This record gives sequence, structure tokens and C-alpha cells, in this order.
Amino acid sequence: MNRLKTIVVEDERLPRMTLLAKLEDFRQTIDVIDDCDSYESARDSILLHRPDLLFLDIQLQGRDSIQLLKELRQTIPLPYVIFTTAYSDREYLMSAIKLSAVDYLLKPIGKAELAHAIAKVADRAGAVGASGAEAPEKLSFRPVNGKLFVAAGDIAWFKAEGNYSTIVTFGGEELILENLLSLEHRLPGSFARVDRSTIVNISKIYKINQQERSCTLRSADGRSLELRLSRSGIEMLTSIL
Repeated sequence: MNRLKTIVVEDERLPRMTLLAKLEDFRQTIDVIDDCDSYESARDSILLHRPDLLFLDIQLQGRDSIQLLKELRQTIPLPYVIFTTAYSDREYLMSAIKLSAVDYLLKPIGKAELAHAIAKVADRAGAVGASGAEAPEKLSFRPVNGKLFVAAGDIAWFKAEGNYSTIVTFGGEELILENLLSLEHRLPGSFARVDRSTIVNISKIYKINQQERSCTLRSADGRSLELRLSRSGIEMLTSIL
């Protein structure tokens, strides 16, 4: 696997320099190609360089970096994101993470936590090749018998079934011998866990009905499926989109 092209976005100089220094220990895995100190410079750099990995401060000079990601994804596939933050509000952080993030790191950032987060990105990127922004052509799963290969774009959602999960595609569904936590760690960035029992392919969302707590997912060839969610699930999905 090639080194991950990485951009660091942090509006305060000391934390930015500290993080850059710590990232020197991970040069075999990542290649820091730029660092930015503002919303505007980050947006321009990301559009120019198309990084694989982004270290992103949640607040940039009073502006919300989640909005930056929402703006960027209108133009380009989002890279892997590791949020860096001084905030410990779990609800806020979970909303941020579900947008595109692999992990979040609370400041001051410890080396062990940093290593763990980078390893998670490397694991995911290893399944998709050199660029973490592109989904793999096929994902593999283990059903009761044999092996199952499914294109990421054909998957609508996953539902928890105890220690296992049901994979729901636009062509059917099947029980697989893997729990949601394990799936979370290896699925591409277009998949988000919206509640305790559901992972959704957010790139396939066509419509959300908050009143009925449901959403419609649509495949590239026009097939549609309806998913009903918990109250927290529909709220999380709405916050992501």
C-alpha cells in the first residue's frame, strides 16, 4: 500500500506544530503533504490535493468543520477523517464521526491514541488500494456457508442479529457471521452506523421521512428499498445529511 496522502487542519499554531511533530513517527504509513490553519485554506488545499486522510479540528476560527465536509462532498469523494477536538460532548462528536470520520482524538493527543487511529485508517485503506477515497469493487463477507462478494454500491444497509448481521442489498438479504462493530472497522466511508443496530449506505439515501422515521434508498439502476429506523437513528441520519 502506498503512503496515505495526508493534510492536517488546525487553526492554532502550537497544537498544529505538535501534531505535525508526532506524525513524523508514522512516515512509513502517511505522507503529510500540507497543513492548514483556516476553513478557506483547508477547503482549497483539499480540493487541490485530494488527500486520502484528513486530520481535522472540529472548530476552525469559530466555523464548524462539519459544514466544510458537507460542502466538499458536493464536489469530491470525502477522504478518511480523523477529528481532533477539545470537545467531549458525545452527541456532537458522534454526529461528526458519522459524517465521514474513522475516529476522533481528544486534545492533548496521546501517541497511543494517534497510533490506533492511524492504524484504523491503514486497515481500511489496505482493503481499497492506494486511495482511501475510492470504494473497493467488491467487499467479501462470510455467510453460513461459503463466501459472499458484493459491490459496495449494491449494499443498502446492515442490521444487527445478535453476534451476527444481516446484509441487505438491492437484490436480497443474507445472514453473515460478523457483528456491526467488526463491519464498522472495515467498511468504506460511505457507510455510517446510525444507531445500535443499523449501518446504512448513506450514498444511496434518496429520501428521508422524519415523521414516519423511515428512509428510502435507491440503487444506480433505480431499485428502491425502504428502511425504518429508531428515533435516534433517524435523528442521526438527518444530522449526517
